[in-house]
Amino acid sequence: MNQLEVGLPEKIQKALSGSPDLIVKTYFVQEKLELTCMYLSTLADKKLIDELVISGMITPCQPLKDHTPVQWLLSLFKQAELKKVSGVESCLKEILDGQCLVIPVGTEAVSIDVRSLEQRAVAEPDTESVVRGPREGFVEDYSRNLSLIRKRLKSTALVIEKMTIGTETQTTVCLLYMRGKAEPQIIDQFRTRLKAIHTDSILESAFIEEYIQEKTLTPFPQFLASERPDAIVAKLLEGQAVVLTDGTPVLLAGPIHFFQMFSATEDYYQRADIATLLRWLRMLAFLISIFTPALYISVASYHQELLPSSMLANLASQREGVPFPGVVEAFAMLIVFEIIREAGLRMPRIAGQAISIVGALVLGQAAVEAGLVSAAMVIVVSLTAIANFVAPTYGFGIAQRIIQFAFMGLAGTLGFFGIMCGVFFLLVHLMSLEPFGTPYFSPVAPLKLKEWRDSILRLPRPMMKQQRQKE
Repeated sequence: MNQLEVGLPEKIQKALSGSPDLIVKTYFVQEKLELTCMYLSTLADKKLIDELVISGMITPCQPLKDHTPVQWLLSLFKQAELKKVSGVESCLKEILDGQCLVIPVGTEAVSIDVRSLEQRAVAEPDTESVVRGPREGFVEDYSRNLSLIRKRLKSTALVIEKMTIGTETQTTVCLLYMRGKAEPQIIDQFRTRLKAIHTDSILESAFIEEYIQEKTLTPFPQFLASERPDAIVAKLLEGQAVVLTDGTPVLLAGPIHFFQMFSATEDYYQRADIATLLRWLRMLAFLISIFTPALYISVASYHQELLPSSMLANLASQREGVPFPGVVEAFAMLIVFEIIREAGLRMPRIAGQAISIVGALVLGQAAVEAGLVSAAMVIVVSLTAIANFVAPTYGFGIAQRIIQFAFMGLAGTLGFFGIMCGVFFLLVHLMSLEPFGTPYFSPVAPLKLKEWRDSILRLPRPMMKQQRQKE
């Protein structure tokens, strides 16, 4: 008899003494075999336990005879997902995961899958809506998310490496990649960094992202965070690695480069010329969002001679009663707009839209009439905000807002010279980033014209296929 298993139910009860939802029942079955059934009522399906586990033990279809108790139990519940478990720690993990343990006296335990976890229905992600394309989105259960990926990727090359991270939360994390497409050294780095995480809790994929990202002092996202199965499958087919975290619908794909931030999933459901035009529009919107306020500040404060006389006279008449310099005016307006945007996100959905729209209109009009800001500044802030909303991913949109404030500060102190210095440092920073050893500013630096076909451009699929075959 394994001495480790003696008194196993008592050890489990002692470890879970603070859990009133722990249910422990003892049954005597064939040849007076004592079986202890243990589960958490808040996680397990009581009806399934009564119909499958308890009825199967009390009225077994097979006699015990020459079988060991564990072998006999494994033969009883053939329609359930079973596995043998030994040791207190392993048994506690199974119970806390929603399983039901059946423990014969002095032997290993048998874990039976009877989980009854509430799940959200599969629906279209709110942050990644499309006009044309699938409407399915990931949910908070990792096994269901894996099924959504398997549904689209029926390949034996798909590798799923499962691990548990977090001493207290015991969160299931999966590393996914395509054998033969993903570079082995990148997968090794992902695996090493995931296994090196030592923390008590992993509650969302953002926790994982902070632990495994290359640099933390950068506003630019180094992973693609997506709730769309089709987007994640596309990244797997491109040779990227995917990190799936239980408890969140957001999956991480990487490594990515800067110009992938201008690609949307819907680009691949449109014609190539339309997709290319949309990408260029997103790049233009990025430039508008970070440079428009800075250019207004520099022109209004330092370089009025660059404007035509009529425009300069018009701008001067608008700013005649404004008590603040251009840089203060711009910072104040954009900060107020950010507050309104944040209030719209945190308020209930119905009230949030009214606050964001009505609040911006009322405050902007009132500020102009009160002479606190100029009408041109309201136009600049509105144009900047609209251009910022064009960003396909939420994380990249936040990065744009951070850079925009940095450029405004440089323009307010040094004018055009400050803007040019900011452009120089921004390019140097982008070129210095190398997540998992891949250049972040590729395919521009280093220059790889062949990779422009699906980054800055989007060539028709037959042409991309022909180029890959030539390579």
